[in-house]
Amino acid sequence: MKFIVSSQLLVRNLQSLFGVINPSNTLPILDNFLFSVGKDTLTVSASDLETSMTTTLQITSKDEGVVAIPARILLDLLKSFPDTPITFSVNTDTKAVRLTSEYGEYNVAGLKGEDFPKAPEVAGASSITVPSDVLARAIAKTVFATGNDDLRPVMSGVYFELKEDGLSFVATDAHKLVKYSCSDFKAEHGASFIMPKKPLNQLKNVLANEELDVTVTYNDTNASFSFGEVQLTCRLIEGRYPNYEAVIPKENPNVLTINRQAFLGSVKRVSYFSNKTTHQVKLKIAGSELQVSAEDPDFSNNADERLTCSFKGNDMTIGFNSRFLVEMLANLDTDEVILEMSEPNRAGILTPAESPIESEHVLMLVMPVMIND
Repeated sequence: MKFIVSSQLLVRNLQSLFGVINPSNTLPILDNFLFSVGKDTLTVSASDLETSMTTTLQITSKDEGVVAIPARILLDLLKSFPDTPITFSVNTDTKAVRLTSEYGEYNVAGLKGEDFPKAPEVAGASSITVPSDVLARAIAKTVFATGNDDLRPVMSGVYFELKEDGLSFVATDAHKLVKYSCSDFKAEHGASFIMPKKPLNQLKNVLANEELDVTVTYNDTNASFSFGEVQLTCRLIEGRYPNYEAVIPKENPNVLTINRQAFLGSVKRVSYFSNKTTHQVKLKIAGSELQVSAEDPDFSNNADERLTCSFKGNDMTIGFNSRFLVEMLANLDTDEVILEMSEPNRAGILTPAESPIESEHVLMLVMPVMIND
């Protein structure tokens, strides 16, 4: 079996697939890319058993066949080339692969492509079409808030809520929660499922450079995302997602409006002086002034900054984990943000002061940290 392909075209496609491969696999075949060659087409696949991703590109070939090629050495080799034609010659009996370029010849041991695990079929599925930029934003705004607790696997993914009146994407780790909603796109039939974070991060990276529609196909156990020449299929997380609406406080009379970058910079700087266990920063709001402070009595470290803000409500003092605040502020992209609060022991709600896109809404909830005076 023989085919010719552009090195840069191939490396771009392999780089988008490589994130699927685990650093250590129990099955040696999963350390490989699966090359499926047809007449003038090449389909390359990667899998970790939970997630499978394929991409198709144009090549020069009159042969057909499959072979598994070691991923790391192939990608490293191709990245070292300028754009040049690469000829792949595969011994169909031994699966030995010879790569030939204008610079030289390279040999690597392949494996039988027939042993590569097949991606699950999403049978009896429903589907919805979403623009790639909307899906990429939804993932970017939520996936950072997912948890890592093996005892609560449902919190390690993003909850997709597809409704007839719009789409919602929710992530929480019980300390922070993010809900991204979009009313422009509607599902014919209401459905919900929990997507693992690994394939979502993979999607986010690939969709960053795409401007096309993504067809999301799903059933009770699997979901598939198809766009252009790429398809990603993954197994969904089983379980019931917590009733997140119940933890979002509805009455928040104390409303702080402040410049996002100024607030973010202040929290970052002050957090260097916070306790390394709690990472607590204290927000003291009085009139039009916000005082951001932190201290670590064990090392006699403390910091204090003051910012101008707009505030409606009763003067109050509340503590938050600085890491959560920094993550949330960094994942918003408006000039000003609004922090709504009720009591020092109740969650705060962070939202953009103005939504850049009218049909989209982002809500971020952060739990307070007890202040020790």
